[in-house]
Amino acid sequence: MQWLKVPWSKLLKTRREVKTPQLEELMRVINYRFHDQSLLIQALKHRSYLVHTGEDRLQSNERLELLGDSVLGLVVTENLYTEFPDEEEGVLTNYKSLLVNRVNLSRVGHEFGLGRYLLLNDSEERAGGRSRDSILSDAVEALIGAMYLDGGLEPARKMIHKHIVTGLSALLEETQYKNFKSLLLEFCQRENKTGPVYMVENEEGPDHNKVFTVAVFINGSKHGTGTGTSKKVAEQHAAEQALALLYQKQEKTKG
Repeated sequence: MQWLKVPWSKLLKTRREVKTPQLEELMRVINYRFHDQSLLIQALKHRSYLVHTGEDRLQSNERLELLGDSVLGLVVTENLYTEFPDEEEGVLTNYKSLLVNRVNLSRVGHEFGLGRYLLLNDSEERAGGRSRDSILSDAVEALIGAMYLDGGLEPARKMIHKHIVTGLSALLEETQYKNFKSLLLEFCQRENKTGPVYMVENEEGPDHNKVFTVAVFINGSKHGTGTGTSKKVAEQHAAEQALALLYQKQEKTKG
């Protein structure tokens, strides 16, 4: 996609504004004007494009993606902590996972039309890279990182609030039909984990008023327990607890 009219070597070595219709258009879409537009360019640069520029991997958007992931996590967690003062850590962790996961971030990328602006090599473009969820979600995080470096936390915070945090209600309404067991199954499949496997650990009370305790195992290890007046309800609670634990482990790994 030949949309940059200025040589790359010049774009990447200067901090002055670069006037190209595509960059101007994207800055209008995200409602933020970069002072250092080389940061915006780098946020759009997939590693596949480096074969055209001869640059090393440090010049792709991957370092910005790492930074943007941390900024996104901070802003989302801060918002959830403030907006839901009566919710426990596990619930907030589940809410956060809905907002910052690849599917939701790629949705934001599609809303921005970000695929049009990505810098990819011909092979990646022919393979559908401009619409691939993984590439779009990474680019959204890189864009957040670039905004943070260029203008500080406040412009990044505004963009995250407007395009990501405000979508929580819709995501919760959508996921209520999936239930925690379905979400846990999707998580295990996505992360190549064995399970989930549910086992009844205990039954108490008379037949007409039993209380079940169910454990859920992933990769052969117990990840959650739940209780309920039916096995299905207990399994849902066990799955909810397991999801909270798994997402917490993911966050620690990222950190």
